[in-house]
Amino acid sequence: MSYQCSGNIPELEGPRIRLRPLEEGDAPALYACWTDEEVRKYSDLPDLPDEAAAAELIRLLNRLAATEDGLRWGILLPEAGIIGSCGLNWWQLEGAYRGEIGCELAKPHWGKGYMREAIGLMLGFGYRTMGLNRIEALTDPRNERAVRLFGSLGFTAEGRLRQYRHTASGFHDALVHSLLREEWEQAEYNKF
Repeated sequence: MSYQCSGNIPELEGPRIRLRPLEEGDAPALYACWTDEEVRKYSDLPDLPDEAAAAELIRLLNRLAATEDGLRWGILLPEAGIIGSCGLNWWQLEGAYRGEIGCELAKPHWGKGYMREAIGLMLGFGYRTMGLNRIEALTDPRNERAVRLFGSLGFTAEGRLRQYRHTASGFHDALVHSLLREEWEQAEYNKF
C-alpha cells in the first residue's frame, strides 16, 4: 500500500530541533521569517501584508496534507520557538517515487546547522516512511548558501531550468538538485 498522510503531519525529532505541524500561534514568528527581505530574496513566498495573512497561509499549508498535496513542518528550536518551516512541496509515488522539498529559516539562525538537521529529518521521513526513491530541491542559482547546503548533503546538481519561476522582479532560473535513496543510505547524516 502506498503512503497516505491523510492530513497527519507527524512530529520528527532531531538532536537539537523538532519538526512539528504548523499552528496558527506560529503566525507571528513565521510572519517575521516569511517577510524578511533576506529570507524572501531567493524564494517564491507570497506577499504577506500582516500576521493574519501568515495565519491564513499556515491554514492553507495544513490543508495540503489533508488532500495529499504537501507536508509542511514548523522548525522548532526549544529555546527559541519556531525558527522557520520546511516540507515536502509535492510527491508522486506510483510510477516515480519522488518528491520535492522546500525550506526557509529565520536569518538569526543561519549558519548554525539547523536547516541541515531539518532536511536530514525530512529525508529520513521521505525515504523510510513514504518510500520515496528520489528527492529533489529547486534553488535559485544566486542562492549560494542553499546550493552549498544541498551539495553538503550529497545532492547532485542536475541542471538549470531556464526562467522557471516568476517573482515580482521577473523570471528566474532554478537549479535542480537530487538525492537518490541509495546515496542517502550511504550518507553519515542519515542517522536521524
